Amino acid sequence: MKDFAWDIDPAQIQDLRRRLSETRWPEQLPGVTDWSKGVPVDEARAWAEDLIAFDWRALAGELNALPQALATIDGARIHHVHVRSERDDATPVLVLHGWPGTVVELLDLIGPLTSPPPGQPAYHVVIPSHPGTGLSGRTPQPGWGVDRTARAYATLMADLGHPSYLVQGGDHGAVLAPHVGRVDPDHVLGIHVNAATIGFIPMGPVDEATLASLGPLDQRRLGSINEFMTDGNGYNVIQATRPQTIGYGLEDSPAALLTWIVDKVHAWTHDPGKLSDRHYRNRHLGNVLVYWLTRTATSAADNVYAEYAGLFADPAAFADSGVPTATIAFAEDVSIRHFAERTNTIVRWTDVDHGGHFAALEQPEALVSDLREFTVGLLAR
Repeated sequence: MKDFAWDIDPAQIQDLRRRLSETRWPEQLPGVTDWSKGVPVDEARAWAEDLIAFDWRALAGELNALPQALATIDGARIHHVHVRSERDDATPVLVLHGWPGTVVELLDLIGPLTSPPPGQPAYHVVIPSHPGTGLSGRTPQPGWGVDRTARAYATLMADLGHPSYLVQGGDHGAVLAPHVGRVDPDHVLGIHVNAATIGFIPMGPVDEATLASLGPLDQRRLGSINEFMTDGNGYNVIQATRPQTIGYGLEDSPAALLTWIVDKVHAWTHDPGKLSDRHYRNRHLGNVLVYWLTRTATSAADNVYAEYAGLFADPAAFADSGVPTATIAFAEDVSIRHFAERTNTIVRWTDVDHGGHFAALEQPEALVSDLREFTVGLLAR
């Protein structure tokens, strides 16, 4: 274990700004005034201007004010933030980000989790950068899929002195979190997920009888899944099948990386007003900056999306671990309890009519509150 500080070379920032300022922008497609064919050119330019002006020193300072370290596990470097609560009764929680997030996406959760109001559960917080992603840097070997990553996180929590712990995850983190429970069931107290998809939705056709048994909310979520598969899944397929090819653009052009991510930020944010909220916008710009400076867009695509194929090929991959699991499904989420219960021990399910994919940024209070209530129930057992 080695202490870590994020040391940004100002020359890299100058290069980033130069590249953005010299971008050869495409013409706006004729007759298109919305996001239906991708990020509009005027929106792309506005985000680029914000990235040029972004206060990178403030972000580095915020991160470096937190205890960070590098662990080498199974040959890979794993960066992590590890903030202990001052409360003696605090429960360790491993918090896992999604894509296109990084640890930056989860920074606003640390204070509420480690220093809660009186009477609320407190937590020791561990937030890793996934292998091959962000501050962990590129992985030296292939094969860093969900199972290998989950096993590395079980090792990490043991090495940090946490013999029992909770796992919270969103998006890709919600794929990883149940797998940590599967590989380490004797030590994982409970699993809490948001923006959950794989393992929490149907992974094939739904028969008529099942379809008829679902309520209006779940019917709507099925419709959202079908719409995503026909209109929103292209980024997934490209990263899963051609991570090397897409990497040329993402690592050479900050405009390409920025718009690749902003396209999903816009699509997956529930409240349009958040897109003009300065803090919300800056957190996403911080994610872009981390990917750019660490040159991990290609390896992240390979370790996340390309590795999912191996996950689906394993018939035991989604076995129920028996670990108590809670799901909070925000307005943009597509989790359906009927399917989640086939592979998870669901003990708590919360549907809310607000918030989206980036719940830690868009609805942090609701996310933390649900985790707290889940924890209280677990500790009362």
